[in-house]
Amino acid sequence: MTTTPYYEAIQLTERLHRYFLDVVKTELDRKNILDINNVQAMILHNVGNDEMTVGELTLRGYYLGSNVSYNVKKMTENGYIAQERSVHDKRSIRVKLTDKGRDLHKALNDMFKRHETKMADFKIENPDLVDLIATMKLLERFWASQTSFSGLASLDDSDL
Repeated sequence: MTTTPYYEAIQLTERLHRYFLDVVKTELDRKNILDINNVQAMILHNVGNDEMTVGELTLRGYYLGSNVSYNVKKMTENGYIAQERSVHDKRSIRVKLTDKGRDLHKALNDMFKRHETKMADFKIENPDLVDLIATMKLLERFWASQTSFSGLASLDDSDL
């Protein structure tokens, strides 16, 4: 089978995701942080300075709900996230970062900033990233239109 640009883009997207998680794992290892994994660190980073429900986190990060629940539980056990039952809806649990979680969030932000300064060495400039983001959003819209969960398919051009 001849590889098409579409199929190559799919393979590259998968590979890039794995490489990025390896980068996060390497950063955790460098800092001798052993009680959280790379996926949990990225979930933690998505919580950021906000307070949100696990459902909101699932929507924001496009994680599977059962995976987020498990990972939030582990991060709570290890002191990165605090959970609190909503006063308005007892079924809903809100999560926010602890001081330990905020420290890791800052470390990840520092890593991102460090990477941004090194990207020019690889001839990756901001206009390249802007074009990449626009293409990825179009691909996201296309894939969303191919599923029954096509809420993203209704985005207008201002979202691109």
